[in-house]
Amino acid sequence: MVNQDKQTNFKKLQTLINELPWYVEEYINHKLRKLSTASLFNYCHDYKIFFNWIIAEQLFQGSVKDIPLERLEQMTVLEVESFLNYLHYQLENKELTVNRKLSALKSLFNYLQNIAETPELKPYLNRNVMAKIEFNEVKDSMETKANKMEGKILLGDEYEKFRLFVANDYGELNKENKKLYNFYQLNKERDTAIVSLILGSGLRLSELIGIELDDIDFSKYCVRVIRKGNKEQFVYFSQVAMADLQEYLAVRAAKYKIEKNNKALFISAPIGPKGKSRQLTARSVEKLIEKYATAFGKPALSVHKLRHSFATRYHAEINDVPKLRRQLGHSSIQTTMIYTHIKNDDLKIAVDKMDMPKEQID
Repeated sequence: MVNQDKQTNFKKLQTLINELPWYVEEYINHKLRKLSTASLFNYCHDYKIFFNWIIAEQLFQGSVKDIPLERLEQMTVLEVESFLNYLHYQLENKELTVNRKLSALKSLFNYLQNIAETPELKPYLNRNVMAKIEFNEVKDSMETKANKMEGKILLGDEYEKFRLFVANDYGELNKENKKLYNFYQLNKERDTAIVSLILGSGLRLSELIGIELDDIDFSKYCVRVIRKGNKEQFVYFSQVAMADLQEYLAVRAAKYKIEKNNKALFISAPIGPKGKSRQLTARSVEKLIEKYATAFGKPALSVHKLRHSFATRYHAEINDVPKLRRQLGHSSIQTTMIYTHIKNDDLKIAVDKMDMPKEQID
């Protein structure tokens, strides 16, 4: 399964690595098999902020690339706390963002102290200041996070309403705008299939755009995807998603003028008279979801929120956290547990009945 976005992310990662000290590249190579290139790019972006701060604070005289291991080994708790305050107060990073950047630094320093070795089999760092730094206490409980998410996802009949909006109502809404309407008519089957597949499976964006035609098992209603950590998995999807996929596949070749060697499932329209069709990019999918979400009246909806919508509905109907964890590809069951805190109508009705006089309860 060739994923153009993955190759692009890898090139961006290599470009960023070239701006950082040599030991960061060694660490990234160590993590390359375990984490996605997108995650590692974010790590490197965090490291760049950290190393640039060291230079700006004159804790090292020279360029970022030349910051030696000795400077890291000599860092004080006070210096690190000063950097974290810089993130929070000057860059206005929220507690969770500061925690994520601190986690990236902790991972790097741990590698330099406990995994990396010199030719003499000595650790790169004898002293690890990051081990002394505590994460910010994030006060939001899992239930609070779930409640915040609840206003930004599809619940109840919104689930099918949004799918039908993409399949038909958006076109009706924009009939007077010929350019917008024609573009919608060209892509409506594809866009409906994309929305339907996310809502019917909970796939991540990176998994969705990496799908090729041969990855779909039409008899078993499942698709082969590459999950985080480069793990291959067959993920089941709904009958509605299958119907929408087949409708899209019936027009895919004719509408997008696809070359025989292009096996990508989701294709972008060719641009210009000699334009070639190509695999739809992650950003293109994000933009089309943003477009439909805004027109639908729920602008906070995103690809990730559609994944959350699937997970919430799955839990409400199936109530099997281990199965949901596997379906979503979560490495930790704690990540999946958030969906057990999202309210559903049955729970609300049950609670409402507790307050009724007994003779009113059916």
